[in-house]
Amino acid sequence: MDGARMLELANWSTILVCAVLKLPQGVVLLAAKSARGVSLESLVLELSGFLVCLRYHSYYSYPLSTYVEYPIIIAQDVILFLFVLHYNGKMKHAFPYAVIFVMGWYVLGLHKWILDVAMNLSTLVSAASKFAQLRCLWQTKDSGQVSTLTWILATYTCAARIFTTLMTTKDLTVLVRFVVMMSLNIWVTATILRYRKTVQKTD
Repeated sequence: MDGARMLELANWSTILVCAVLKLPQGVVLLAAKSARGVSLESLVLELSGFLVCLRYHSYYSYPLSTYVEYPIIIAQDVILFLFVLHYNGKMKHAFPYAVIFVMGWYVLGLHKWILDVAMNLSTLVSAASKFAQLRCLWQTKDSGQVSTLTWILATYTCAARIFTTLMTTKDLTVLVRFVVMMSLNIWVTATILRYRKTVQKTD
């Protein structure tokens, strides 16, 4: 398979995977009617990172195929975010969060330097979202309501985006972000599996 076909396959597979990325997690939450083990802080940070990345890619007019998954993931994250707020009895906080995200989107577009700084910081923000989820798992020692499949799929999309970035924009900031995110996604997945086995043995 030549490079162009591999690139097309990587792009389309990433988009298709992202279209259902958060679905397993949503199903688990609905079935359990509980958000135990799912970090609200992690979702907020993840949403922030995705919004910055979407703004950055669109601002620099990168090929749509290299970032079209961001609106899809953002929509799914918003739905998950509302689920977690609902099951934690904090739905009244939804509106203030929405205002903050809309204002953030506006501020990012004010100046190029703001967007560049935000993009560099987004790796730290997104990494913090993974650590927030890890901390939640460490504290509860329960991964029953956390979907392993969602995190495995997220790991794949990062790996695919490392390849597409190398083949297209070669943007070092974007590349570093995906490498860091893939490593942390693997760590979260391993932690989920560890605590799932622990719970099963206890039962």
